[in-house]
Amino acid sequence: MITHIVFFKLADPTAANIEATREKLESMRGKINELRHLEVGVDVIRSERSYDLALVTRFDSLEVLQAYQVHPYHAGEVIPHMKAVCSSIVAVDYAS
Repeated sequence: MITHIVFFKLADPTAANIEATREKLESMRGKINELRHLEVGVDVIRSERSYDLALVTRFDSLEVLQAYQVHPYHAGEVIPHMKAVCSSIVAVDYAS
């Protein structure tokens, strides 16, 4: 299994923008069959070093994660939204 974690720092982290972005990430549920687990968290600490949202997803293999990256909904809907609203995006992928 591969775990894929992504942290998002919004350019304008208002409550409305955070909620809209959380909803966009959650919208992948049921649309992308490759996802074995999807969890979206909103930061509650709000420190200077905090990112605004975290996405935790799990996939059966590295090949399946790579298929997710180019899935039409992920690549055509989610990635463009995230690039438009984020000032920073970081990720880590590991065998779990």
